[in-house]
Amino acid sequence: MRTGECLVAGGPPFTAAEPEVVIGDLDGPVGTAIATLTGNQAAGHSKVFAILDTDVQVRPVTLMVSKVTVKSSAYTNILMGTVQGAIANWVLDAVRSGDIPKEKAHELGIICSVWLNPGAAKDENLDHEALFDIHRRAMAQAIRKAMRHEPTIDWLLENQDKVTHKYYQRALDAKTS
Repeated sequence: MRTGECLVAGGPPFTAAEPEVVIGDLDGPVGTAIATLTGNQAAGHSKVFAILDTDVQVRPVTLMVSKVTVKSSAYTNILMGTVQGAIANWVLDAVRSGDIPKEKAHELGIICSVWLNPGAAKDENLDHEALFDIHRRAMAQAIRKAMRHEPTIDWLLENQDKVTHKYYQRALDAKTS
């Protein structure tokens, strides 16, 4: 089993992406989790497969799980439209690039926790192209990091005291302002 995450921000309003992925064999705990999550739907937290378009599921099978409670059809349409398409495209890009071995595409499964800013549903000028590109890029980095075991434990131990969580730092900076 492999894990990865990534934050890509800096684009137009409400387009930041922060996927977290778990990748593993369908015949193991990841496959069991995918089956359990798929059958255990909860109001506001639907789990759906990543698809290129209706009726075109990608391989490796990828289950999207929203980190945000879905409260509107506008949010649902963005999450299960633009963002879902971006994630599906990168899964295939990961196979094409070799980050996920093609011969394992039918044996592996991916669970992807997806964060979409709730403000996206209220922005009439939401840049869907930027949203798609940023979520695709974030998914690329999360999968790549998972498959390469990055960051490595050696890097983490060496840099532990050099890295400060950005939101913790913002809180510290706000106290001094």
